[in-house]
Amino acid sequence: MRFFTHRKRFSDLTEQEVLALAISSEEDDARIYRGYAESLRADFPSTAKMFDGMAVEEDGHRAALIALHEQRFGSVIPLIRREHVAGAYARRPVWLIENMSVDKIRAEAAAMEAAAEKFYLTAAVRTQDSATRKLLGDLAAAESQHKTTASALEDALLDDDSRAGEDSQAHRQFILTWVQPGLAGLMDGSVSTLAPIFATAFATQDTWTTFLVGVAASVGAGISMGFTEAASDDGELSGRGSPVKRGLASGVMTTVGGLGHALPYLIPEFWTATSLAILIVFVELWAIAWIQNRYMETPFFRAVFQVVLGGALVLGAGVLIGSG
Repeated sequence: MRFFTHRKRFSDLTEQEVLALAISSEEDDARIYRGYAESLRADFPSTAKMFDGMAVEEDGHRAALIALHEQRFGSVIPLIRREHVAGAYARRPVWLIENMSVDKIRAEAAAMEAAAEKFYLTAAVRTQDSATRKLLGDLAAAESQHKTTASALEDALLDDDSRAGEDSQAHRQFILTWVQPGLAGLMDGSVSTLAPIFATAFATQDTWTTFLVGVAASVGAGISMGFTEAASDDGELSGRGSPVKRGLASGVMTTVGGLGHALPYLIPEFWTATSLAILIVFVELWAIAWIQNRYMETPFFRAVFQVVLGGALVLGAGVLIGSG
């Protein structure tokens, strides 16, 4: 199948090309670690120092590989990178870390080193040339040493206080970026759509019409809440995170909150649909109270009083208006 890909097979690489691939890979990994460090420095300084140290380690291995290349093949290093070789381990784009927690970034770094080690070990087993086999084994050992160094750096730089502080910051960022706007959306979608949905239900006693009104109200409220949240704060000064993420959380949860008690009206029998919708409403309201207590540290009974009582009043208003 080699004619169907522009990438070169690893088995076709010369020893010089294998060494050049190792050099470019070490350079790429050092850049990735420095990118991690720069992105995390403001909020997670200890983890940023850990990645700075790992980048320095990669620089040291790259320098040793370059020295070996100069000794065996001269100073001109062929241009060959991982994406040029079929089956070579890939790296995720650095911008993906914007959607990853600090723990996941640390795990991604460990996976990077493990993938590199496995690649070199597998390649060493498949080669028949003793010199190439030794070279690949040395590279695998170097990657294994990287994992040991990373672990040592993490133990040295991330003491209990530093880790606790970073975990607290990560939790706070999660609350501000996802939970807070999502909760606001869920409250708005669950409560604000009660009156139009139940007013329509009791005024028409037509489940299909009620369903259409419920979907329209839910989707419209979701779009409105999403754009409002995204446009209200760019997150630069408040530290609340990406406006796109906050808008998405708010818009989706608003729509979900409204659809929860609109979907039962797909059932043709009016009182069955209405009874199920009312049950779902109270489940939604209790869920909101639990989220407020769990993530926003609102006393549970205060949350229940505010949310359940308020939702019940809106529900009652919709029923009275529709029955009038």
